[in-house]
Amino acid sequence: MPRITRRTALKTAAATFAAPFVWRQHAHAAPSETVLHASFGADGMAGSDIGSLTASKNLKLVAVADVDSTRPNLAKLKQRFPDLRVYSDYRILLDKEKDLNSVNVSTPDHMHAPIAMRAMNRGLHVYGQKPLTQTIYEARRLTEVAAEKKLITQMGIQIHSHPVHKLVVKLIQEGAIGKVSEVHSWSGKSWGDTAPKPDKKDPIPDGFDWDLWLGVAAERPFIGGGYYHPGNWRKRLDFGTGTFGDMACHILDPVFGAIGVGNPLSIRSELPGPNDYNWSLDVQVKYVFPGTKFTADNVALTWYNGNSRPPADIQKLVGGKLNDQGSIYIGEKGVMYSPYIGPPVLLPADKFTDFKVPEVKGDNHYLQFVEAVRGNDKTSAPFSYAGPLTEMVLMGCLATRFPKTDLKWDTKGLKFTNNDDANKFVRKTYRKGFEAEGL
Repeated sequence: MPRITRRTALKTAAATFAAPFVWRQHAHAAPSETVLHASFGADGMAGSDIGSLTASKNLKLVAVADVDSTRPNLAKLKQRFPDLRVYSDYRILLDKEKDLNSVNVSTPDHMHAPIAMRAMNRGLHVYGQKPLTQTIYEARRLTEVAAEKKLITQMGIQIHSHPVHKLVVKLIQEGAIGKVSEVHSWSGKSWGDTAPKPDKKDPIPDGFDWDLWLGVAAERPFIGGGYYHPGNWRKRLDFGTGTFGDMACHILDPVFGAIGVGNPLSIRSELPGPNDYNWSLDVQVKYVFPGTKFTADNVALTWYNGNSRPPADIQKLVGGKLNDQGSIYIGEKGVMYSPYIGPPVLLPADKFTDFKVPEVKGDNHYLQFVEAVRGNDKTSAPFSYAGPLTEMVLMGCLATRFPKTDLKWDTKGLKFTNNDDANKFVRKTYRKGFEAEGL
């Protein structure tokens, strides 16, 4: 099967996957019920989000904030939306645009929480890209404030609404492979860097506001050559969350949803951690969770990325050849191999020859959000779900800083009970002028 990216999954699913997958369409409302929307970010993932949200004729993009006026998609947006108001500073946009209903936050990871919180404090509904935040504390606070203000929220884990994702969850919860004892999930991406930060200062390009790009992060010299902008920020400790934060929010989403895990009993990283500036290339982190009704008494989840992969005996269970990204669920009655955005496979094959695959319905993750804002639907990945998922993922990112160390987590106290050094990374301090009330 050809590899499908998360950006194209929703557009191509109907053609790629045959029955039993079914898509549900939304009804359209009168033009008078238009959602007035702003985007934080104009290009890259933000451009993709804008394209998918404005596919609804019931949403109108009225404003966008981007720190780089030279980004190619920004010019295209101005052509497509002649009345579009463009800002460089997200704070000014939120102060001036009084009639907004909703926003999408599609910036580098370190700015997700401060922008989303400022928008939520204004009572705006939020579509927030994954990972929802860069720290565990931020994820907890966004979840709490969304509930307090009764806001419509959705995290940008589009695979969550895909029929394949829903089928994985359904098969596990209906007991196709029995109670799950362990899960192994991986991504071949390598958002990290072993090199030290270059000791240099480059000229800031015309049209790019470096101070606004830094946002909540501490001041530092600009380094060109793509070191930070537009994409390599994912590798940097102060701005991204590495491959773990980037891809685990997608790949561990069905694991989180299917077996109902939440707060781990313990978490341990096995490989060398990040250097002073960058996330590590290769990761192996093991969580142990208390059992749920879908699992054994305790259930283990191990995440791998970069060149790291499940051990040979686990790979052998699914034929010894793995897709670049995916999960293996080991149950008391069998094994499920779930390639990322690919139909799950139940094994051993001869045991499931006559197994009837249940019918599932997919949804359009973006239009679901628009319709929920209009009062016609509910989102499937609101912050009440996405916040705890993000917390779990970010615990893994944090654990890589402390290799070969068993960390114990107290979810109510929002702290590790056995490692004060680890607690220093649960929350971060924002640079003066970029604070957000509630954070």
